[in-house]
Amino acid sequence: MRLSCLPFHVFSLRRGLAACLLVLALLGLSGCAQFGYYWQSVSGHLKLMQAARPIDDWLADPQTPAPLQTQLRSAVHLRRYAVQALGLPDNASYQRYADLKRPAAVWNVTAAEPLSLTLRTWCFPVTGCIGYRGYYDPAEAQAMGQTLQAQGLETLVYGVPTYSTLGWLNWLGGDPLLNTFIGYPEGELARLIFHELAHQVVYVHDDTTFNESFATAVEQLGVRQWLNEQASPSAREAYARSDRQRREFRQLVRETRETLLDIYRAPRPPAQVEQRPPGPSSEQTDTTPPRHWTGTPEQAQEALSRKSETMTLFRTRYAELRSQWGLQPDQRSGYDLWVAQANNASFGTQAAYDALVPAFERLFEQVRQKHAQPWPAFYDAVRQLAPLTAEQRRQALPTPYRAAPGD
Repeated sequence: MRLSCLPFHVFSLRRGLAACLLVLALLGLSGCAQFGYYWQSVSGHLKLMQAARPIDDWLADPQTPAPLQTQLRSAVHLRRYAVQALGLPDNASYQRYADLKRPAAVWNVTAAEPLSLTLRTWCFPVTGCIGYRGYYDPAEAQAMGQTLQAQGLETLVYGVPTYSTLGWLNWLGGDPLLNTFIGYPEGELARLIFHELAHQVVYVHDDTTFNESFATAVEQLGVRQWLNEQASPSAREAYARSDRQRREFRQLVRETRETLLDIYRAPRPPAQVEQRPPGPSSEQTDTTPPRHWTGTPEQAQEALSRKSETMTLFRTRYAELRSQWGLQPDQRSGYDLWVAQANNASFGTQAAYDALVPAFERLFEQVRQKHAQPWPAFYDAVRQLAPLTAEQRRQALPTPYRAAPGD
């Protein structure tokens, strides 16, 4: 999640809220629903920031549990490695810690049409258009998901362990470490820190796939380097095991997503296209194609049938994969939940995180062959893509890829 408005005063919660609301008024963001959403974003983030304390304070506090002290020291080392070895920003982020007393930092809502993997987008003044909407209250997120479902969309509501403010709030203390992820195994914690710091290097408006794929590439390349240079044997072993499972699962997701894309790209003869105005008011029946489907009702029913078969096969293949892993129920609960909830919104969301990763990794290899210090040169190469259009950025990346939903 990227916050759409940020507080402007470091010393006063009340003054920070007042300043942000004034800016929202100047931007013309009227309407109770819009106003309420921005209010929860601003107040939620300010509460999070207020809960954070410097890591040194936690380490000096005799009441801080020993496991947490060990985890905080590990995070300090990982952040130092990110700066010194990966060239990631050295600023206030991840130098404080907060216990939010809840399992997620925010809850995101995503949505897609029944016969499309393209995510619904929301546009904000600072971040541009993004394929999700974030809430600090899970009940509000669920309510938004139900509203979108009532419009005929498939939705996904999921907890997010952290988010990046893109470096804009480093003067206020930066993004803190949180209880929602501090207990991750060391390799997984490294992935998260590298990923979130990468968002402070390059961020492009209106291109979620570009942003998330870049951060994921930095995460993966950075962790490989860290494993080779600094990780303990036990950390390498644990990461290799979890990474193998993650890669096998993502491969299954990618293959299923490709099948769904083929189904949704079914032939649609222009002469038989039924023109209907889009919008929540369009009635949906068992024989009416979903909004934005340009084919015939018969084609829509065939596509829905093939989609159902594909989803059944996906879950069958996952069950086989899960049996090979031999994990305990609590070790695979995240995967089980994802598969149980899987729909177009799920597949569209995952595409944003991996669609362009091979291209960014190829770009890094090209840079590494020419530079003794590849990371700064890699970031410079990515920054040069930022001013281009989305299509031009994809054409400029070195690895051919198949366009993903939301690209």
